[in-house]
Amino acid sequence: MVSSSSPPLAQKMEDPSKIDVNVHGTRREAKWWHSTFHTVTAMVGAGVLGLPNAMAYLGWGPGVLMMVFSWFLTLNNMWQLIQLHEAVSGVRFDRYYDLGRHVFGPKLGAWIVLPQQLIVMVGCDIVYMVTGGECLKKFMELVCTNCTPIRKSYWICIFGSLHFFLSQLPDFNSVSYVSVAAAIMSLSYSTIAWVACLSRGRISNVSYSYKKTSGADTMFRVFNALGQISIAYAGHSVALDIQATIPSTPEKPSKIAMWKGAVWAYVVDAICYFPVAFIGYWAFGQDATDNVIVALEKPAWLIASANLMVVIHVIGSYQVYAMPVFEMLEESTVRKLKIPPGIMMRIVVRSAYVAMTLFIGVTFPFFGDLLGFLGGFGFTPTTFILPSVFWLKMKKPKRFSASWLINWTGIIVGAFIMVASTTGGMRNIVADSSTYKFYS
Repeated sequence: MVSSSSPPLAQKMEDPSKIDVNVHGTRREAKWWHSTFHTVTAMVGAGVLGLPNAMAYLGWGPGVLMMVFSWFLTLNNMWQLIQLHEAVSGVRFDRYYDLGRHVFGPKLGAWIVLPQQLIVMVGCDIVYMVTGGECLKKFMELVCTNCTPIRKSYWICIFGSLHFFLSQLPDFNSVSYVSVAAAIMSLSYSTIAWVACLSRGRISNVSYSYKKTSGADTMFRVFNALGQISIAYAGHSVALDIQATIPSTPEKPSKIAMWKGAVWAYVVDAICYFPVAFIGYWAFGQDATDNVIVALEKPAWLIASANLMVVIHVIGSYQVYAMPVFEMLEESTVRKLKIPPGIMMRIVVRSAYVAMTLFIGVTFPFFGDLLGFLGGFGFTPTTFILPSVFWLKMKKPKRFSASWLINWTGIIVGAFIMVASTTGGMRNIVADSSTYKFYS
């Protein structure tokens, strides 16, 4: 997909008001609330369930600081990406790597940005496969206590089979209703999670001491926790794809509607994340697990409902992250293999992608470790580092100005989290896989 024959850097136009189709072939007809739903669906999901566990390794002080700091810094980076979407007169950067190729050059930009973006989108879809299967399993165990238990691997396969059908929806506009349902579910199950924790109260002998194992293992788990928090504020890798669906004119550029939608998305994000993280940690302390909803048992009907809501939400989240990948794969298939576009090509290409993410999710269902690894290796560069680099290169703020300092802070913090979390997540995956019976 990265080659000298790649498509143009971005969609150029003489009059933006006359362009109603983006580079993906999707009509630009979305409103500001569409960006809210898509962004919430992309951001809120698997990460919220692991936040109390991350707090258990970081403690109250560092945990709260990291949560709040990440919220403000990533909101600033979202604003910068939205501004850069039409930073060049007569051009719309409809894809994240279009902007990267403009900043770094056609070849270098693609090699720097595209792999990171694919790691985020493909990795998140794998995590959602695991999350969906795990919560579907928990839901059935709660509503059917006398049923014969079924392996988690089978539940992941059941969840994944839905996407063989949903993946045939043509573009972002067609998944709008899926995103609406997913966004509502995310707010609902997050509320259920923290209300259930609050109602349950603190466990007996709750401890807020740092969660420890052995010396080295504790350090790696702390690194992994940083990744779990960084993945919670993701969504930047698909921000330009979302903005590309919004019409733009000189009088009313797309950045106005997109920014309004993004602000509301971050408000919902805060309502979902902060109560779950802080109340969940208050209730379980250092005994918090990597999925707070799974840890809750009573009342059974409420926890069952929350798990079903998670399933519905990650169905939408999977599609939001998969849609740009589908478009890349189809574009590459048409260009390189000279296969004409059509329904048959869509079925084959998209089904192959779903099958691949399903296979990896069934093989490596380490929910918390995957969050940490992907949060460091994929989400941190696209959320913390690259937006700041783009802004510094294109806008060139004055040295030591507020903008300059904020962006360099994001780059430095992001680089540390990327190295630490990737190392911790990989080490934890290796450690946990040594005691895991595959396909059990």
